[in-house]
Amino acid sequence: MDIYQKALKLHSDHQGKIEVKSKVRVRNREELSLAYSPGVAEPCREIEKNPEKIYQYTARGNQVAVVSSGTAVLGLGDIGPKAALPVMEGKAVLFKEFANVDAFPLCVGTKEVDQIVEFVKLLEPTFAGINLEDISAPKCFEIEARLKEETEMAIFHDDQHGTAIVVLAAVINALKLVGKELDQIKIVVNGAGAAATAVSKLLLDAGAKNLIINDKIGILNSNNLDQYDSLRQDLIKRTNPDALSGGLKEAVKDADLFIGLSVGNILKAEMVEEMAADPLIFAMANPTPEIDPEIALKAGAAVIATGRSDYPNQINNVLAFPGVFRGALDVRASEISEGMKIAAAEAIAELAGDNLSSEYIIPDPFDQRVVPAVAFSVARNAVKNNLAQLDLNEEQLKNKIKKNLDKLKSK
Repeated sequence: MDIYQKALKLHSDHQGKIEVKSKVRVRNREELSLAYSPGVAEPCREIEKNPEKIYQYTARGNQVAVVSSGTAVLGLGDIGPKAALPVMEGKAVLFKEFANVDAFPLCVGTKEVDQIVEFVKLLEPTFAGINLEDISAPKCFEIEARLKEETEMAIFHDDQHGTAIVVLAAVINALKLVGKELDQIKIVVNGAGAAATAVSKLLLDAGAKNLIINDKIGILNSNNLDQYDSLRQDLIKRTNPDALSGGLKEAVKDADLFIGLSVGNILKAEMVEEMAADPLIFAMANPTPEIDPEIALKAGAAVIATGRSDYPNQINNVLAFPGVFRGALDVRASEISEGMKIAAAEAIAELAGDNLSSEYIIPDPFDQRVVPAVAFSVARNAVKNNLAQLDLNEEQLKNKIKKNLDKLKSK
């Protein structure tokens, strides 16, 4: 059997990938009365008197909803909420297995922004965080922005920000290898979708000065401003400082870094040859990268990253979102800010340490140092910037994160 047949069998054999397990036993009348009636009335009364006690008497503080409309699923596109459910179950598995976060897949039967926003807002009594997943652009931008404004839950659109965090981490280390600085290089981002927009924004927030976005319309500039939504219009105003026009060929000339979040085989060898010395190529289209890594190497690329697991330097979101949510939940963060995202990227980058090489610019997703390092950096940044409801010092943060992650070892 190939991987798809094996996956189909796994899903069929287990009838999905997740289940709900009880933390307590109900084997006799006393245990029944403690877990349910009449005993359960007492925590209810306590929470009614002091809503903050919900974190003491329920699992809310560790619960995240994975919310999707099924309109932009993996490489499958708009397949609908029912067909998207296996992916959301998978995301819930990763939350639990990597960070001991209890995540629940909630696929919604609507594409309307107002309905999705209202649905998620109504979940706030139960969930401390929301992971938006596989919702098409530009609706995903509006949904995220409104939820951040209208709720106190930690809101995170992984397709955007998980990708952006891991890209920034890889960029930090790739630049170390070639002796260049983020604020001095020319960056080309090919694609203007959700992930490309978030990557561009985070790179700019981290200090990039010269960033050009190119998509099927061409290089984004003031001449095509009216063809984009307001979020990307704002981004265009921060990019392309030299007012370049044309297409990818014109964009990548003398560029130091190419970041592809677009389609396969669009970057040609001769374009790489026209880039600056020691060019960095992040070709992340799946399953076919924007350029074959071997071709890019022959054309002079110093470092190559892709979205695939069969090449070195895989840009994998699992390096980011489990730790981001672990850290945010452990300090009851009211949002996941740009500063928290940059802190996560810096933590991931730092783990490469002395082993940094052209084939190792980011750690492996199964590196057990990743989640605690990311969680600590995110939590510390939230506390520092008054985005945390719990004011914990560094030792307390480390102990709380360790305690929650140690529960995975006892499973």
